[in-house]
Parts: sequence; structure tokens; C-alpha cells
Amino acid sequence: MAKKQQPAWHRYTFIALIVAGLALLSTFLFLVTRGLLNIGMFSGATTDTLNRGTFISLGVAILALAAYAMLEPDKVRQTFTGRQAKYGSNITITAIAFIGMLIASNLLARTLTIQYPDLFDLDLTQDKSNTLAPETLQALETLPQPVEAVAFYASLSRESATDLLDKFKANSKGKFTYRFVNPDTDPLAAREAGITGDGKILLRMGDRKEVANFAAETELTKALIKLINPEARTVYFLSGHGEPSLEAAGEVSLSTAKRTLESKNYTVNSLNLLAENKIPEDALAIIIAGPVKQVSEYEVKLLKQYVEGGGALVVMEDPLLLTEFGSSPDPLADYLASDWGIHLNNDIIIDLNSQQALNAISASAGEHPITRNLSANYLIVMPQARSITLNTPAAEITQTALLFTSPNSWGETNFTNAQGEQISFDANQDLPGPLTMAVAAENTTTKGRVVVFGNSFFATDQMFDVYGNGNFFINSVDWAAEQENLINITPNTPTQRTFIPPSSIQMLIILLGSVLLLPGLVVFAGISSWLARRRQG
Repeated sequence: MAKKQQPAWHRYTFIALIVAGLALLSTFLFLVTRGLLNIGMFSGATTDTLNRGTFISLGVAILALAAYAMLEPDKVRQTFTGRQAKYGSNITITAIAFIGMLIASNLLARTLTIQYPDLFDLDLTQDKSNTLAPETLQALETLPQPVEAVAFYASLSRESATDLLDKFKANSKGKFTYRFVNPDTDPLAAREAGITGDGKILLRMGDRKEVANFAAETELTKALIKLINPEARTVYFLSGHGEPSLEAAGEVSLSTAKRTLESKNYTVNSLNLLAENKIPEDALAIIIAGPVKQVSEYEVKLLKQYVEGGGALVVMEDPLLLTEFGSSPDPLADYLASDWGIHLNNDIIIDLNSQQALNAISASAGEHPITRNLSANYLIVMPQARSITLNTPAAEITQTALLFTSPNSWGETNFTNAQGEQISFDANQDLPGPLTMAVAAENTTTKGRVVVFGNSFFATDQMFDVYGNGNFFINSVDWAAEQENLINITPNTPTQRTFIPPSSIQMLIILLGSVLLLPGLVVFAGISSWLARRRQG
């Protein structure tokens, strides 16, 4: 019988299989890219774009396979009814079962991590960037009333916002709820909330409301803190003596400290007492950060009157070597010594436990609200610091030494030696360690408070995010301003990571492994299986 002649276009039906294969490959690549986007290794597209590409490529694959089945029905029928169908069906069932198990396990894992985050939510990142910070958890635990978050999302992906809001909800003991609103389809809701733009989150607690500009833990925590503590809080940084700038970003500026205080609902202003001649009535604390020239007797008189009226000072004075004080008196240091029993020593700390001897490192801490909740793993590093000695104060004064160096340190009183390469302890002149680096004191009668540091550089932009420096400074301001409920509610700064390109040898290994080794194993397994079946007839 003559073989049935096929039409001329029949020879091109394999193109449908090629299109289907390429479409399935595209689907796989879209899924991989989405996975990289979720773990932060890719940022070139949004989740919605990748989802759209996945569905389109999958649809093309299905259409191409359907076209091939229509053009080659005999071959398709043979594939599903021939001798190989038995093996193919077993493989298909196994694959479907495996995929089903993966889907079920992922759904179960997601449900458990949302419902029981303490038991099942594991975060293996170095800085626990995927776990709510202790400060955020503290804010959620202290919510006085229920909080509703309304997330206004139109075109932006809701996935990351949903994950974050789920964490807030799971740790709020039922006091935090959320919902999404599309401002394009519900413009009235956005207008009533005063929301313009995409991706903003409105937080409501009673009659109060705050807006987080984007879905980030720091933004939401900042908004929560403002809801919990709506009252105005103002602190002033003394100026006019060469103190670091609050505005200009740089290694020796205080812009990061200012920004962090503002994130906790503080209003931060500068104060030039020689120009103003008075301390504002709304000042919860006056911060004196690293004056290069002495604070005058007139200014100290105003500061003393302010503290006697229940005010607070945060004083950071650097070693005299780094100032222009010279041999002239220091009225501010004299006031701290006479009224508070806090003596700033004329030395510079040498710490042999530090990689750089002039960087004083905290070895232990005193028991105080400022230090109570600081992580034990977070050191405080003060570059070029002076030590502090506590003398017996008046009966109404309570003193607490906050930080100590190790015994392997001393206060160098010969500044020429401190600048040399060979540094050694002189028992006749130098102060032996351990040394006090910071002190807090309170007058139980007037309720005045002071916090004194023998260093200001630890709070500058260059050092603020080093270990626990920033939290220690902010905690000190909170305590001085009698805002103990805010202590340690300071959003963490994520660890900065730099991608280091692999070397040529590493790239070669990756190339060989991905292009030759893995495909080679698949080919080897296939050939082995074919040979085994052939031997069995």
C-alpha cells in the first residue's frame, strides 16, 4: 500500500515544538528571576512585570503544544498509547506528586511562619534584616489602642508590603490590622486620607494618624512611635563654639544623630546662647557636642539655672589636645565637677585591647536605663576620648558610671607620648584602667539630669552606626529628656553589603559546573537508563 503523502507544510510542524520549548525555558527564567528578586539579588524589574512575563510565556507554550497536537495527532496519540507511555505516565505522576508536595510544604511553611513567628520564622541574615527589630517589637507591645494600617497601592507590587504588615500583625497581640486600597479605583478614600502617590501606608490609632512614605520597617516603626507619643518634644544642640554641624553630612557632622532623633518625633534645633540670652521653655534637653572653644561663664550660668529648674544637659567634651582651650579655665567642666562631682580628666585614653590604641572600647557597663537594653554584643567605640573621675557629690545627687574600659588601658597625660609610635604606661603620671568613659547623674530634689561623655566623635556621622554607638547616644538623650519609654526604640540600620565579583578561576568553575557538569550528569543518567532498558530487551 502506498504511503500516505503528507502536505508540504507538514515538515515544519516541529517549529511548534521549538516554540513550546523556548516558551517553557522563558517561563523557567522568569521564575528564577522572581526568586532572585524576592531574596534581593535582582532589582531590574517589579514582581508584577515578572508575573506577567511568566503567564505570557506559559500561555505561548500551551498554545504551541496545542497547535502541534492538532497538526500531528497520530504522533501525539502514539506518544500516549505506545510502549513508552507506561514509563512516561509513571514519570508524569511522580513529577506531579513531587510538585504537589513542594506547593503544600511551602503553603504550610508560610502559614506557620505567619501564625507562629517565634517558632517557625528563621532568619539567617547577619543583621537579622528579615526579622522585626526588638525596638519594633517593643513599640508593638506598648500600643495603647488598636492600630489600623491602610496601604494605598495601585501599580506597585503588594507582596513585600504584605509580608511586612503580616509580621507587624503577628507580633501585635491583635492590636495591629491592615487592609489595601487601590487609589485609582477608590480615589475618594485616598483624598479623605490626604494620600498622594503610590505605596504609602496610613496608620490610624483613635483620632490620630501618621503616614509611612513606603513599606519599610523603619518607616512603619517611626510612624508607630509618633502615634504612641504624639506630644511635641524639643531638644537643642548648643552652637557657637565650633561644634559639628547638624545639617551638612560628613564624617564630623551630627546629621545622622539629628535625623535619628527626628525619626523618634523629636524636634531638633540649634541654640546660640550668646545670641539668644535665654533657654527656650520647650527645651527638654540641651546637648553640648564637642565644643572647640570654651562655653563661657555667662552661658554656664544660664545652663545651671536651667538644670536647677528640672532641665537636662548632655555634655560631650573631647580631650584638651583636640580643642583650642589651651590653659584657660573651662567653666563647663568646672560646673560639672563642683555641682555634680563629675571630673573630666586632662588625659587621652589608650586602650591596648583595641586594634587602634586611641580608640577606647567599652569592656563593661553600669546598670542604668541608658544601658539596660543595649545588646551585650554591641560595643561602644570612642575615638580619642578622655576619662572621667567621679567624686563624692552632694547628698541629693545620684551618679552612675555608664561605660568602662578594660584593665588593659590607661589615661595618658603626656600628649606628646600619645602622639608617638611607642606608647607605654607611666605609673607616676598616667591614670590606670579600667577607666570611666561616660556618666549619668540626677538631682533627686530638682529632678535635673546630666549625661557626660569624654568624647563627641562617637556620635558623629562617621561613627554613629559603628556597633552600639548610635543607640547609646540616642538612649542618653531619651533618658536626659525624661523619655524613658522611648529608650531603645530606635530603628536599626541594615548592614551594608558590597558585591565582590568572582575571580577568573571562580568564574571558570561556575561555568564548568553549570554548562558541563550538571548537563553532563543528566546526559549520563539518560544514557545509563537507555542501556539498562536495552539489555532487558
